[in-house]
Amino acid sequence: MNTALLDVPSLPALEPAWLRRVRAEPEFLFDIQHAVGGPFHLVYPDRFAANLIGFRDVLAARGVAGRVYYGKKANKAGCWLDAVAELDGAVDVASEPELVHALAHGVRGRDIGVTGAAKSAGLLRLAARHDCVVAIDALDELERLAAIATSAGRTRVLLRRLPPNAPDSRFGLSDADLEYAIARCARLASVVELIGFSFHLDGYAVAPRAELANELIGLCASTKARGLPISAISIGGGFACSYLAEADWARFRAERNPGWFHAGKTFDKFYPYHQGPTGPAMLDAILATEFDGRALAERLRDNGIELFIEPGRALLIDAGCTVFPVLGYKQNADYGITTVQGLSMSVSEQWKGSEFLPDPILVPRDSDPAARPVASCVGGASCMEYDVLTWRKVPLAQRPEYGDLLLYPNTAGYQMDKNESEFHQLPLPPKVVVTEEAGRLRWRLDR
Repeated sequence: MNTALLDVPSLPALEPAWLRRVRAEPEFLFDIQHAVGGPFHLVYPDRFAANLIGFRDVLAARGVAGRVYYGKKANKAGCWLDAVAELDGAVDVASEPELVHALAHGVRGRDIGVTGAAKSAGLLRLAARHDCVVAIDALDELERLAAIATSAGRTRVLLRRLPPNAPDSRFGLSDADLEYAIARCARLASVVELIGFSFHLDGYAVAPRAELANELIGLCASTKARGLPISAISIGGGFACSYLAEADWARFRAERNPGWFHAGKTFDKFYPYHQGPTGPAMLDAILATEFDGRALAERLRDNGIELFIEPGRALLIDAGCTVFPVLGYKQNADYGITTVQGLSMSVSEQWKGSEFLPDPILVPRDSDPAARPVASCVGGASCMEYDVLTWRKVPLAQRPEYGDLLLYPNTAGYQMDKNESEFHQLPLPPKVVVTEEAGRLRWRLDR
């Protein structure tokens, strides 16, 4: 055994049952690779649906009226939209193509929220004509929407508040602009219907979200008193997810050193790959937060306020993976370099000055019971030194060979297509939808 492996930590991903089943039938993966001819993404809409239902169950258990808007920017696959439509859910979009895509998959306009910073006239026109909810981020945007809504009908809006802990953010309305916008909505009531307020916060902490939501409940009450039909607040996304076991993540953070990485590579930050509470449990913790002895859920109920949330990653957790064919392997000192077909831009964390840390999993064409494990980094097929999918020297069960597959688990949330490129004229990896019917795995291309 390579003695260097003793110093290389393993960071095995938390694997959902459907992916374990896929890996138990390796010919399933090789058949897909044979059909598509290169790297591909697997997406599993049943898990997405279960995640969505989990958030809705929390709202119901807390007695809070609310809507779960899928943050579409987190993944472009159409199968998620099919699941949203089937479950009578909602989608958050920020561009004309995203809005059109949602409509094409059966999501009704009244179930679409339009967010983002400055919005094009085309996006505002589509939103107004399809009865979407529009989050207003600037005063001039409110005026442009009002002009469009004059011919398209009355449009529902939220006013996005500047986060109090991020006064330099380029998103949201300051207190002065928010007050002006409320007054302006009152004067524009024939074409604009102000239904509430929204915010987005960085990070994954419970307390700041609960505190700002509680503050906005007070703003809703004072705005209602001015005769405006306030009925909702949106607390955005940022619901925490875990990819690794707590002990593995703790060890990595405590002992990390440049020797674990190819060429001594260092990073300033990593996504928190283990954290808590996560997903629906985080929403429950927000709703349970007390203010003057009353839980936020109770305050929402008592004030007749509907809660909107916009999770992206937290709806996609455990719902997809990415598979790269192996092109070759060579030994470099005490560890190897595995090169795969495709580019590191298909695992987007690498192009944000960070690293996607869960271990990739080798799926060999021919398993060798006598094979010895190796440590390897993973490079893409381009001519760039920095085209590296995994700088960390990860343990692999055996030496990779041409024709093997390397599977990156849990890549559906923001990893698959945020930064993909057709550099070298390489086609983008297709998304392959996995379903289970009559006890067998089936697949089709996403649309």
